[in-house]
Formats: sequence, structure tokens, C-alpha cells
Amino acid sequence: MSGLTFVALEPMLKAKFNSKEIDRLIAHYQTMLEEFQKGEWEKAIVRSGKFVEATLKALWIFVGNTLPRAREFKADYGIRELEKVPTASAEDTIRISIPRACRFVYDIASNRGARHDNDELDPNEMDATAVLSTCSWILAELLRNAQKGSLDLGKVQEMVLNLTQKRFPVIEDVDGHVYFHLKDLSAREVALLTLWHAHPARMRKQDLVEAACRHGSSKANATMGVSRLDKVVDDDGGGNLRLLLPGVHEAERLLSANKNKFDQ
Repeated sequence: MSGLTFVALEPMLKAKFNSKEIDRLIAHYQTMLEEFQKGEWEKAIVRSGKFVEATLKALWIFVGNTLPRAREFKADYGIRELEKVPTASAEDTIRISIPRACRFVYDIASNRGARHDNDELDPNEMDATAVLSTCSWILAELLRNAQKGSLDLGKVQEMVLNLTQKRFPVIEDVDGHVYFHLKDLSAREVALLTLWHAHPARMRKQDLVEAACRHGSSKANATMGVSRLDKVVDDDGGGNLRLLLPGVHEAERLLSANKNKFDQ
């Protein structure tokens, strides 16, 4: 998750919500994202259900309730009871918006495959995409709420944008080195996708050249490819590039058109 580290996210959420449940929901979110990007749809969906449970427990504690023993907390009960919390005790996003989003995810996680006939198109990829997007929104809303009144609003905004960015199952991040498992990518396309993955953060031109080289380009071709991004990037004057909206749209079209063409 370029532009956002879970280590940085944890203390920002724990400023308002229960530490143990924040640890759990972040762990479940991270695993869900990893499974999604490997194309393990069912595993990603299962993790979304666990993420929702941890989220509801964090909200439950926040509004002043005590959690029952481990297996006695039921998601549906928590959602219904949170809506009954007085308006003066918690804002609507805590009482209503997040719990209702949790219900959507939990319904899919609890009934995966049960709503579909055997002769229908396999729904798992569609369901996994929907729950990941919704869980990202939930996490972003928790972050926004936890950091309300924060002096570093720019950092919060960047994290929220990164959390809600569209995810694709052809991306692998290995110790900060991002790989795009697509066939026949040009040096420019690798640089474009690398900037998209980091968006809205900036990246040095040299880092983009190195990314293209990791995908098989020569240094000369990689340098040329980065130079051809000039119409879709903003340069801060020091060689640090940020992708503009036309570039974001171009990158997402490229991923959408090729997400089933894995480089094997």
C-alpha cells in the first residue's frame, strides 16, 4: 500500500478507538488486500467478514459498551444496537453510516455463493471487489473520524485517498518494490502504473527509472519512458512527479483492460 503504511495508520486510529480492535481490523484489512491482489477471491471475502467484526467491536467500545465474551458478540446485534445510541453520544457516521456499510460486507461474507445458482457466472471476483471497496471506505471513514480536528489535515487527506483507491489483483509489493504482473508492458507504462500505485504521493524520476528496469527495460529505455510522462504528471521542480487525473484514468484503463493477462 504505497503512500500509506499500516505502522503510520495504527496510532492515528488508536487516538480514538480501542487499541486491540484496531490491531485486529488492520491485520484483517491487510490480509484481505493481499489475498485480493493474488486473485484469492474467497479468502479475501472471508477476511472482510473478520474486518467487519473488529470494526463493530471498536465502535461498540467507543460508545461506552462492554464487549461480551469472544464468541458471544454478534455482528447483526451490534449493528442494530449502534443505531439506537443517542445522537448526543455519537455522530451519525459511528451510529449509522459505518454500521450499515458493515452490514453490506457481512451479508456477502456470510452468504458467499449461497445467493447464486450453480449455472451462473462465478460471483466471487465481483463480490471480493465490492467488499474490498466498502472496507476501504470504512477504514477511511474511521481514520477521518479519529483525526477530526487534526492539525495535519493534508496527511489525513492523502491517507484517505490512498485507502479508497481502486485495487487490482495484478500488483505485488515486495519490500517497497512494486511489480505489475502484466505482459508486454513498455517502460512508460511501468512508470505510469508505478506513479498510479503511489498516488497521490510523489516519486523521484530515478525511482521510476529503476522500476522500469526491474520490469526488463534497459536504463536508456527506462529513462526515455519516464520522460514521455510529461503530459500526465506534475513536476515540483526538483524531479519529483505526481500523477495528474488524466494519468490516473489512463493507468486504470490499462489495468482494467489487461487484468486477466498475467505475465506468467
